[in-house]
Amino acid sequence: MTWFTVALVLVVAAAVILRWRRPAWYWLTFGVTLATVRVLVRYGSVMDACGLTVPPSRWRLALARVANREVPQPRPPRILRIRPTRTGLVLRLGLRPGQDAFDVAASADRLRHSFALYGVTSRELRSGVVEVRMTGYDVLRRVHMPAKTDVRPMRVPVALREDGSVHYRDYRTVPHGLTLGATESGKSVYQRNLVAGLAALDVALVGIDCKQGVELFPLARRFSALADNPDTALALLEALVTHMEEVYQLIRANQRITVNVPDAEIAADIWDLPADLRPVPVVVLVDEVAELALFATKDDEKRRDRIITALVRLAQLGRAAGIYLEICGQRFGSELGKGITMLRAQLTGRTAHRVNDESSANMAFGDIAPDAVLAAIQIPTDTPGIAVTGDASGGWARIRAPHTSLREAVNICNKHAERTPDLPALAAFRPALAPAPSAPVPLSKTAPATA
Repeated sequence: MTWFTVALVLVVAAAVILRWRRPAWYWLTFGVTLATVRVLVRYGSVMDACGLTVPPSRWRLALARVANREVPQPRPPRILRIRPTRTGLVLRLGLRPGQDAFDVAASADRLRHSFALYGVTSRELRSGVVEVRMTGYDVLRRVHMPAKTDVRPMRVPVALREDGSVHYRDYRTVPHGLTLGATESGKSVYQRNLVAGLAALDVALVGIDCKQGVELFPLARRFSALADNPDTALALLEALVTHMEEVYQLIRANQRITVNVPDAEIAADIWDLPADLRPVPVVVLVDEVAELALFATKDDEKRRDRIITALVRLAQLGRAAGIYLEICGQRFGSELGKGITMLRAQLTGRTAHRVNDESSANMAFGDIAPDAVLAAIQIPTDTPGIAVTGDASGGWARIRAPHTSLREAVNICNKHAERTPDLPALAAFRPALAPAPSAPVPLSKTAPATA
């Protein structure tokens, strides 16, 4: 009995220490089992208390009267499947007649408290089936991306969602994106993760960094073109517009509109072209859009109007030509001048890090997901990297990108430098670089030993 008591005390102590210091390890060793048992034991009473039950049907009541049995209890949604994950539990529920997926979503906070879990979110899979994702701990406090992710062409993992799933930036689905955030909000780290993910793909990266290139020029070995001032940015954007027009001419020449060609094979964008003819897709990263929109003189105003016009044309027409925009800034409102609202309307994907005022959050989500505005202004200052992301569908989620230092991003870009394509239209803007180092620079701050 003494040995059993000692072993029990050690197990409890280990569980307490793991829950305090390593919540992910605690969940995988102890938490997932305890949470599963807790959900199954409390399920019926919790659903009844949350109003997620339906009264018994008439035929069941009649059968109970005939058989002289007790009145049947209200029925909760059926548990179709319960699946543990590395961050929580996933319940697939079959709704009873008369129930709605909105009822489950409205009860998410009560379910979180009742099951003693960290977070609960739900989504409708199909008519009558709802998936409830429960997280056992704060997955955004210390972000660990899974070892295996679903990487596809023009789709890269950039962050972790609060429900434990991976947040992907999919340019085929959401061609253009807007990222807002105040100083020290984690916007630059999010951009580094994006560049690091795209570096391993067959894609051309084009950067515009009007902060004299301090953010993007260290990654220059993986960029096909870079601009560090508004004048160069104007020339680069107009060259991109010319490149876009040339790609459209290529598509027109290879549309294959004949009687023998099925409708699905008629080319309407670069992804319908044969692989040997397909131009390389281009992702344009604008680090601080306000520097392109501000002006002080008449000449600056003319340059600004041409820049915004080129950006609007790329946003409206660039998707079919394989040109995608990723625009970052601290604010993106109408005070930046004419054409800004038109440009923002074309940026489907929205990501907002911590902002300093409600109007900045409204610039990101006011026209697509009003519920996300409140979540964006509630991001605390001591958690850089946490952001709210949404799109035109109205859905939104909290995310956080893993911390990637500038040295790590530089090493990744140097590793994949041979993938950098040469675009003739942008050759004048290719950054001039010194010879590449023979080996990646170590991440340690200690100086290398000398002989």
